[in-house]
Amino acid sequence: MALEEKYAWLAKENSPLMVKKALELYGTLEVSGSGNNLTIINWAKEIGGVLADVYKADEIPWCGLFIAIVAKRSSKQVVKDPLWAMNWGTFGKNVDIPMLGDVLVFVRKTSDGKRAGHVGLYVGEDNDCFHVLGGNQSDKVCITRITKDRLYASRRPNYNIQPSNVRRIFLSTSGSVSTNEQ
Repeated sequence: MALEEKYAWLAKENSPLMVKKALELYGTLEVSGSGNNLTIINWAKEIGGVLADVYKADEIPWCGLFIAIVAKRSSKQVVKDPLWAMNWGTFGKNVDIPMLGDVLVFVRKTSDGKRAGHVGLYVGEDNDCFHVLGGNQSDKVCITRITKDRLYASRRPNYNIQPSNVRRIFLSTSGSVSTNEQ
């Protein structure tokens, strides 16, 4: 699956490694119904440990698993219990102003009204929303807009040397806004 035209610049960007690794997985799609996308299932096996034992179906929310595989493939520390999106609020270091490649953790409501989380990578922003590259967004790896008022934490990967292009990126206000990532 190709990047949407408004995000095509990302393919040419010398992005932080986590963004590059995430883009390699762009378009990965959950299988609807009782089937499973073995690519997603194999991410849990690649991470290993307890995760490989508990993650057996792509119908289980996988935004945290997506960030875990991106972090691992980028030689970054994977948080404890990475399936729980809110746990990514302990990743790297806290930053007040999110920039390219930062991990963004959001609060969301479940279908039964309970509080849950979502996690993805910052690739830009507009006046009202962050543009987030993540997994399990409409059941696939894609970029979606999420309102800024849902932000719980913004975390920068621990870099030996921070890439020079880690910066705020302002994009046009266009496209639908996600209200429940699943």
